Amino acid sequence: MGSLSTIEKLGILADAAKYDASCASSGTAKKNSIGGKGVGSTEGMGICHAYTPDGRCISLLKILLTNHCIFDCHYCINRKSSNVRRARFTPQEIADLTISFYKRNYIEGLFLSSGIIKSSNFTMEQMVETARILREEMDFRGYIHLKTIPEADPELVHQAGLLADRVSINVELPTDSGLTRLAPDKNARQIEGAMGKVKSDIVETKDARKRFKHAPRFAPAGQSTQMIVGADAANDSDIMGKASRLYKGFRLRRVYYSAFSPIPDASAVLPLKRPPLIREHRLYQSDWLMRFYGYQASEVMQATDGNGNLPLDIDPKLAWALKFREQFPLDVNRAPKELLLRVPGLGVTAVQRIVAARRHRTLRLDDVGKLTVSIAKVRPFICALDWRPTALTDRADLRALLAPKQEQLELFAS
Repeated sequence: MGSLSTIEKLGILADAAKYDASCASSGTAKKNSIGGKGVGSTEGMGICHAYTPDGRCISLLKILLTNHCIFDCHYCINRKSSNVRRARFTPQEIADLTISFYKRNYIEGLFLSSGIIKSSNFTMEQMVETARILREEMDFRGYIHLKTIPEADPELVHQAGLLADRVSINVELPTDSGLTRLAPDKNARQIEGAMGKVKSDIVETKDARKRFKHAPRFAPAGQSTQMIVGADAANDSDIMGKASRLYKGFRLRRVYYSAFSPIPDASAVLPLKRPPLIREHRLYQSDWLMRFYGYQASEVMQATDGNGNLPLDIDPKLAWALKFREQFPLDVNRAPKELLLRVPGLGVTAVQRIVAARRHRTLRLDDVGKLTVSIAKVRPFICALDWRPTALTDRADLRALLAPKQEQLELFAS
């Protein structure tokens, strides 16, 4: 390990970090380096892309401190029993890499995670030291996301939150039984306890800043978590229920879903192949319904099949509408915003435009078509001045009509 060059370490530890999906940078506080003071700004191999609240795509150095680990989680390529090439950075090396990449305009921030070496506290100390060097010695004002370790001392996690824009703690698996079976070194109550402490620290510092102008910030971009999909027997209803409880209980900024990917020298308790990626996509869509469309988790679960899984051929919003056709059609000129958000094909922006436009005139079908991307999915579920779907909403083949057409792509098509 000592003979590895920086480039070799970067190749190993950047590749090992690719399995963590929770590296978005939305919600961070704005910082800049105007006036020649400081380095880095969230305003203006190991590199991933994330999106800011205004839609900008930015680049992050996504890397592990080390892929050594004393834990033996079955689903993790870096587990203790895994036969992979190991490497380890020092805090100073990661800080130097971050600044070097930033000055070359490769990145705008850092996402740092780690395997657990020696102990949870020792590893957390190394991650905090990395952030401290960047903030205090190098005056780096770019985005920093630290993946904290729930088994570490709460004071170390608190220090991480004072230095980072966002902290995250992975719950790993949707059910306690799955975590016990596949990650015997982890404890669900300990993970949730650490998330609860981060939540209370965020609330306390926000309250302090209302009273004291110069009170320190604590994780201004909030906290997030990640769940692995398809490694255990948990169905989509289990996953959505867990996500809903996490949002309500810990005020998470995001829950990320990562489809299980088979790894070399896999444990015999793991599935032989990964779940379809479209399943991960449907879970993100259901997450959006709960966060932005006013659906309760129990309502989204009603869109699942008999096995508790979301359909793969249509999105969960359409699946729910097809199961509850008695709720439709809705009059776009009279229905409240909350109900219009349940119309398949109408997004949040389209509904806002409809509500604004109908204040000035009675809307026709063509008017709605101009306010949304596609009118085809919308037509069976709405009424307008010149449009009634009549029997269209109740057609037995409506699902087949609205499901995306499967198309075989041609490699050499002109």
